[in-house]
Amino acid sequence: MAAPVTAGRCLSGGHACHQVFAVLLAAVFLQGAIVHGSGSGEFQKISAIFMFGDSIVDPGNNNHRPTEARANFPPYGQDFPGGVATGRFSNGLVPGDLLASKLGVKELLPPYLSDNLQPNDLLTGVAFASGGSGYDPLTSTLSTARSSAEQLELFRDYKEKLAALVGEEEMTRVISQAVFFTIMGANDIVNNYFAVPLRRHDYDLPSYMDFLVSSAINFTTMLNDMGARKIGIVGVPPLGCCPSQITLAGSPSRECEASRNQAALLFNSKISKEIDRLNEERKGYGSKFVYIDIYYNLLDLIQNPAFYGFKEVNKGCCGSTVLSAAIFIAYHNACPNANDYIFWDGFHPTEKAYNIVVDKLIQQNRKYLV
Repeated sequence: MAAPVTAGRCLSGGHACHQVFAVLLAAVFLQGAIVHGSGSGEFQKISAIFMFGDSIVDPGNNNHRPTEARANFPPYGQDFPGGVATGRFSNGLVPGDLLASKLGVKELLPPYLSDNLQPNDLLTGVAFASGGSGYDPLTSTLSTARSSAEQLELFRDYKEKLAALVGEEEMTRVISQAVFFTIMGANDIVNNYFAVPLRRHDYDLPSYMDFLVSSAINFTTMLNDMGARKIGIVGVPPLGCCPSQITLAGSPSRECEASRNQAALLFNSKISKEIDRLNEERKGYGSKFVYIDIYYNLLDLIQNPAFYGFKEVNKGCCGSTVLSAAIFIAYHNACPNANDYIFWDGFHPTEKAYNIVVDKLIQQNRKYLV
């Protein structure tokens, strides 16, 4: 228990502080930053995990923000350790936590803006994601979220803090050995194009997808220029299968809504091609950009629920409308057994669903990211 006290004293900086953190950094690598290859017996080091994105991966950065996109109250977190509502938009863990744990870095990926962020968290990674965010800056304005550009500013601030703790050289090493993930685009499509059709006055769907993809690639190249070397760009899920979007469409049989799914597929197809181009363009930089499919991996659960132990496919444990999420369900009652449901609320999956999908993502992409 002495280590946290020592770490806390080091927040003031100084030469002795740098020595302490060099030791701490080595301990972190030895204890948790080793990843086992999938059945191959290989070991690869990942220094840290960093997450940019929206509410799928926001673990609480919006907690003190004046926005409706918050989740730091029940019933959120009912299955999180201790039953605590941390700001994660699920009943328990979210993909950032699961990736950090399954890749051997640490058990939870904390929000960068946490009131209780520890020096050790700076060494092993944080999430900059903000619920309601998107690649389109207008999306974040509408939801009062931190935009993708503001998330990059948080990362810039993080780099300065880490350099103050361990020095420029160690900071550069931690970042260069880290794996970065970005997952946005869903709010742009669902909220900014379909629900509040401001962008439809200026774009048809293909041209808006081009705009989003261009914005996503610009974000990725800026992140690369800031030192990130391994970047996983997660596509958009089957948006038309979210309970809220099914309800909006009014299907009596509660089938997935086709136009939103088509938009998601179009975005994914376009960004996948751009990632291939980016890899070719920057292959001399020692960088790797990986397109990560979430669409078909989540759709597999939706189409084969019994195989994965689910009973409810098209309804959320906390409701199935556009108001069945975030601040609109604060202190509401949830269903008795979230494990029966793919979706926790009108938009976000349950921890069980996330867990299965993340296992699939790691199996499919481990060789590219570690």
